[in-house]
Amino acid sequence: MDGWQEHRRYLFAVAYRLLGSASDAEDAVQEAYLRLRRAAPTDLANPRAWLTTVTSRICLDMLGSARARREAYVGTWLPEPLAGYDDTDLGDTVALRESVRTAVLLVLETLSPAERVAFVLHDAFGMDFERLAVVVDRTPAACRQLASRARRRVREEAPPRKPVSTEEYRRVLAAFTAASADGDLAELVHLLDPRIVLRSDGGGAVPAARKPVYGHERVVTLLSWLARRYAGVRLEPVLLAGGHGFVLELDGAVCGVIGVEVADGRIAELNLVVNPAKLGPWPPSSAAGS
Repeated sequence: MDGWQEHRRYLFAVAYRLLGSASDAEDAVQEAYLRLRRAAPTDLANPRAWLTTVTSRICLDMLGSARARREAYVGTWLPEPLAGYDDTDLGDTVALRESVRTAVLLVLETLSPAERVAFVLHDAFGMDFERLAVVVDRTPAACRQLASRARRRVREEAPPRKPVSTEEYRRVLAAFTAASADGDLAELVHLLDPRIVLRSDGGGAVPAARKPVYGHERVVTLLSWLARRYAGVRLEPVLLAGGHGFVLELDGAVCGVIGVEVADGRIAELNLVVNPAKLGPWPPSSAAGS
């Protein structure tokens, strides 16, 4: 199909926000493509609209089983990190950037599948309620209510952050790298927002804090433990979906990814993924494009 790659990139952006998993999003997009080849109307006037509807319905079906798996997940579940990923050119920059933040994706995990789909498609991608009604098999009025409830939850639990320039991120990441390398605990405390939260996802496969850690002193204590456990680790800056962070490399292999959120010149969130199942696609020296 002409233009498939352009549609594929858009569909992946939708599916990743709906599922929080790059591998599941790829599966959903591939299934949508197969259905396009098998069953699309011959007079299809708007392939992207048709594909978006099909992909979203596939994701809606997948969300039920995904929720069951995540309820049995060991420790904190975090979305799969994506390196060098920026899809803000696909639509409204603010809405798309916010919808792929880790904190927002975690709130979306607590919503019903229909609420999540309504929020992502309407608020992030601008789908009108008439089209949304076809996706979730509800009336437009019901879809409006779904999106409203989801939006309220997101604003309450993951309020928007002020945009941070790339230069500011680089400054903070460089200072964090230097303080970590020097073991300068006082400087680390200074770099962290007093209300910082650190989440870590080991999936039960490797040691990780099973609940979020709050407060700069407790976070520094955990970071010190991690530095001892991963002695010799290299921190390579990287652009991630939703912001910036580090790839952790040890003995030539990727052993983790840290997503970093900065607010008012300090680090407000650290999201550490060390679950090997979520690091498979990562090559060493993934920092290209940061």
